[in-house]
Amino acid sequence: MEIANFFKLLRKYRNILIIIPLLTVIGSFFLVKNLPNSYISHAQIATGIVDASRHLLDKDDNVNAQEQQVFREFSNLIAIMKLKKLMNQVSYQLIIHDLSTSAPFRKPSKELLDLRPAERDRALAIFKGKLQRLEPLSLYDRDEDKLNDLLISMKYDERSILKDLIIARDEDSDFISVTYDSENPQLSAFIVNVLCKQFIDYYTQSVRQNESTAVNFLSNLLEAKKKALSQKTDELQKYKIQNGVLSLDEQSKAIFGQIMIYNDKKLQAEKDIISYDGAINAINKRFDPTDRKYVEATITKYNQAITSTQDQLHLLEDKYVRSGFNAKYKNSLDSIQNILAGQINQSSDKYATSPLVAKDDLIHQKLTLEISRDLAKYSVKSIDNELASLNGKFSRLVPFDATVKTYDFDIDIAGKEYLDVLNKYNATNLKSNFSIKLIQVEIATPDVAQPSKKILLIALSAVVSIVGCLFVMFILFYLDKSIRDPSELVNRTQLPLLGYLNRINSENLDLKKLWDIEHRDKMRQFKELLRSVRFEVDQELNGEKVLAITSIDETEGKTLLAMSLAYSYSMINKKVLLIDANFNNPTISKTMLPTVFVEDHFKNNPLNNPDINNSTTVLGNRGSDLTLFEIGNEEFIKSKFDDLRSKFDIIIIDTAPLSSLNKSKEWLVFANKTIGVFEAGKSISNPQKLHLAYLRNLHNKFAGWVLNKADFNQQNNKA
Repeated sequence: MEIANFFKLLRKYRNILIIIPLLTVIGSFFLVKNLPNSYISHAQIATGIVDASRHLLDKDDNVNAQEQQVFREFSNLIAIMKLKKLMNQVSYQLIIHDLSTSAPFRKPSKELLDLRPAERDRALAIFKGKLQRLEPLSLYDRDEDKLNDLLISMKYDERSILKDLIIARDEDSDFISVTYDSENPQLSAFIVNVLCKQFIDYYTQSVRQNESTAVNFLSNLLEAKKKALSQKTDELQKYKIQNGVLSLDEQSKAIFGQIMIYNDKKLQAEKDIISYDGAINAINKRFDPTDRKYVEATITKYNQAITSTQDQLHLLEDKYVRSGFNAKYKNSLDSIQNILAGQINQSSDKYATSPLVAKDDLIHQKLTLEISRDLAKYSVKSIDNELASLNGKFSRLVPFDATVKTYDFDIDIAGKEYLDVLNKYNATNLKSNFSIKLIQVEIATPDVAQPSKKILLIALSAVVSIVGCLFVMFILFYLDKSIRDPSELVNRTQLPLLGYLNRINSENLDLKKLWDIEHRDKMRQFKELLRSVRFEVDQELNGEKVLAITSIDETEGKTLLAMSLAYSYSMINKKVLLIDANFNNPTISKTMLPTVFVEDHFKNNPLNNPDINNSTTVLGNRGSDLTLFEIGNEEFIKSKFDDLRSKFDIIIIDTAPLSSLNKSKEWLVFANKTIGVFEAGKSISNPQKLHLAYLRNLHNKFAGWVLNKADFNQQNNKA
């Protein structure tokens, strides 16, 4: 398909492209001439969503508001304005106005005029009740269903109102615009103002109710959390009183500190015991057994006194340790230690020593070390007892500490929950007192009529009709698979082209006068195109004489081409034989009325085989149901054609169409060249593609196509 062909199609049907839009414009004019004028009323509502001056208390929270969140808030407000509940409120007020006044907004409908006075009063009462209670009409109730039909008849119902209502945000501003278009300026302003008022009242009431519910809920929750916190605190106090717990942290720290002190003293005492034992053992090794007996016998009474004093010292040290090293025992302990030191010195002065050995000083040191060792041993025992007592006290504090920590943890959680609820309560309570309030900043007023759209509608109808016609023609052109010009024929069949012939009236065609007619354009052009085809045929024959003319289907004009081509050759002084080989439709035979027939000439019978002379130019057939090979065998027919070649300059065979199968193909066997005739405007079906394959298999014997009945002007312009 070429776009040029589409424009040629448009040029062909240009009258349709003119008449249809013209009729559309005329019809549109009569349809729109009685359209009422249009009046638009406009109002604006300030939401406060993106107005910084109305967010002083929550400015920090509002600064980083996301655009998507703002968009959702505006969408929510617009959706609320379009709720059926609010639309019903507008509908009720409109019908109440028309029922209660002598100047209604619209001309009363038939349903409204049919209402009797009592019915009007009842309808007015029902609408007022529904308006006050914010209730919709029940379609299950017969009376209310009629009232709903009344609203629809007056175009006061929800769908009719929403049809001409525009609610949108003004670009990125804080305002919502409400616009209504109607035939009455008072009606437009009334609908816009009523809708804005109902919306603001409904939204304000809903917000306040939600805020009140939230504040009450948080107040009750805050009271419950406070009670829970007080209960946990009371439980902890009771537990401490019952178990005598003052401050577990300080008590545990004090006991642990005493344990560390006693552990240090125990380690020091154990270290002293080890050192004292080592020193005593070293002194004992220096004494002989005889000296030891002498000394022990001499100082027995002194040792007894020392032992008694040591016992007193041990008792006093034990009390001193148990008291936590109380200072009041320190003086007594020092006094007894002085007494013990004196007794030790006395024993060292009074004992009798062996004159053989001078070891007085060693004996004195030994006695002193033994006393110190004994004191250290007794102190270790006292320290162990006290450590056991302290560890017992510390162990008893562990379960108390765990329980107290559990109470502290519960109190801490309860305190955090209480503070969280308190913060939410304060924030919610504050916002409820300074919540955003919707304000109608611009009141809708009746305005002048809008510029008339009648001319625009008429122009639009013309454009739509033209576009529709073009679209329909393009679809038809796109779906049209017919072949109209030579290039399409070559592309579709992949076979060569010899030429084309324009469409003429073949019924009144007189071939004898064809070359004398000069005043008719179509005939003159047909003659020129026929000459061109004759020339191309001569080039293809290249000295050969037998030319077969066939077609894919009937009525494509091959007979006219055969007759015209034969007459054209006769005009150049050629001896032409025209054979009517179409047994199914012998048009040439019926037209030319020949005296010699194919059934006689090609029959292999010497008794009934007339000879054809040089003057005979048409070989007809009787239209019988025969084929060429049924008349004579192939060798005989070939010899007959050889004889005809010697008598004529060119032999033209008008065969049956290829759709007749062998009736056409048997003749093509004896042709030197074959040309096909294709009627312009036809398409090639799938079964016909088999015939195209047959023509391709003829190879060099197929000379090419002749496109018949073509639109000459189109083809001439193309050339």
